[in-house]
Amino acid sequence: MENLKNLSEEEPRYQIIGSCEIEISRPFCLVIFGAAGDLAKRKLIPAVYHLYKDGLLTQNFFIFCTDIIEMDSNRYREIIKKSLKNTLTKYFNITSWEGFATKLYYSSFDFTVPEPYLKSVKEQLPELERKYKTGGNRIFYLAVPPSVFESVIYNLGISGLSREDKGYAHIVIEKPFGRDYSSAKKLNTVLREYFEEKQIFRIDHYVAKETVQNMLMFRFANSIFEPLWNRRYIDHIQITVAETLGIEHRAGYYEEAGVIRDMFQSHMFQLLSVTAMEPPVAFKADRVRDEKIKVLHSIRPFPLDSINEYVVIGQYGRGTIQGNPVVSYREEPGVSPESTTPTFAAMKVYIDNWRWNGVPFYLRSGKRLPVRKTEISIHFKQVPHMMFSKVMDENIEPNILVFRLQPDEGVSLTFQTKKPGTRVCLNPVLMDFSYQKDVSLDAYEWVLLDCMLGDQMLFLRQEGVEETWTILTPVIEKLDATTEPGIFPNYAAGSSGPDEANLLIEREGRLWKSLITVKEHERTRISRLRGYKK
Repeated sequence: MENLKNLSEEEPRYQIIGSCEIEISRPFCLVIFGAAGDLAKRKLIPAVYHLYKDGLLTQNFFIFCTDIIEMDSNRYREIIKKSLKNTLTKYFNITSWEGFATKLYYSSFDFTVPEPYLKSVKEQLPELERKYKTGGNRIFYLAVPPSVFESVIYNLGISGLSREDKGYAHIVIEKPFGRDYSSAKKLNTVLREYFEEKQIFRIDHYVAKETVQNMLMFRFANSIFEPLWNRRYIDHIQITVAETLGIEHRAGYYEEAGVIRDMFQSHMFQLLSVTAMEPPVAFKADRVRDEKIKVLHSIRPFPLDSINEYVVIGQYGRGTIQGNPVVSYREEPGVSPESTTPTFAAMKVYIDNWRWNGVPFYLRSGKRLPVRKTEISIHFKQVPHMMFSKVMDENIEPNILVFRLQPDEGVSLTFQTKKPGTRVCLNPVLMDFSYQKDVSLDAYEWVLLDCMLGDQMLFLRQEGVEETWTILTPVIEKLDATTEPGIFPNYAAGSSGPDEANLLIEREGRLWKSLITVKEHERTRISRLRGYKK
């Protein structure tokens, strides 16, 4: 019989898709806790199916799905088939599905108690692992509510499933990782009792974007930009994550979380650390994560006695998104009519180190904004001497470098040129690069593939998680104590956020980069026209 351990140590193999070369996964078993839930059906299993259909998975794998809802594997496969058809629409292929379905198994048990881990998981996995020759490589994915995290981790530990006997044993945890510093610290303590840090994958799909990874290459592989990446040449940096969606029937979660816990503790601060980090000594996971954590350690604590000068929060009211009327947050099913949960936040952040001293980082994220957009914009300083001021009336706009993460991933640079003719006048020019659509993998597919390959570079480390909570917990507590029901709603759905967010940046003579570009104005116009035709 073939040596199973060698299967997990085989030489890397690659799949060519268009102009892209992507490493194929090693043999693995994916165990999904909460497999009957929305996350597994809409995101996780479609992501694995997509990888399978694109030939990015080895044939030596299977998926072991668990939940408390009783059904057999055949019934579960029918549910997933229907979900894939709805989620992937034209991408669903019956031939690929038939091959994928043979690797899909379901077992129902209560994963908050330890006994089923011995009977359902520990007894069934070895037989399937021999059948599919997965070499003992196991990925435990916690697609369960945060309240169940500790129970699943504890039961995996005491049943011995966290041990790495033959292959690896990885555990993947979705956000939110705690709701404040103390709860995150407690969860990390439980995790580290049974898993080593190298086994833990705290997922943040925003930093799996191709553009985020390319940002590192852009800075550290191009000698013309890295010398400018500091306080001498950069005036400020803006990080924006805008969503058109509301809470999508997740009132139970969102009422407890709010935008700061949901977006800033993980996504926003991770994007900030990638933008501001020092060059690592090597392009390796631990070295990159070391530098990101140094950034978090350098963030200046927010002054709580003048918090309104640094943090603005908001909640959307009624409005219009792409020509369609939408209700206010307080009118969403399951939301309190007097809720003070913020759906928008803007922050001014300072990093107290040599490179960034005095350079503000402006962060904003919100729901029910006019467009779906994630971008990082680097705003360079004005030219030091305005030599054209006597021969032209217009101001010279500073250069802006933009990294677009979604929906149109790419990089653009704005600079000035002279308009043709005898009159001296400037013409802003956009140099734009968009990623080819050779690969249509979404963020979940990238992070799952990284987990299968054991690459932790873009995952959060314990120290980083606890440091972000150290920064944000006092802010959240201060806002919770001072926000009154009468303040909200303070921005209309479809607008760019509350007026106070504009004042946050305008009082220092700066402006937010517009959420809506010429392209997006055109998209909105077409969307409205289609709505009228209906």
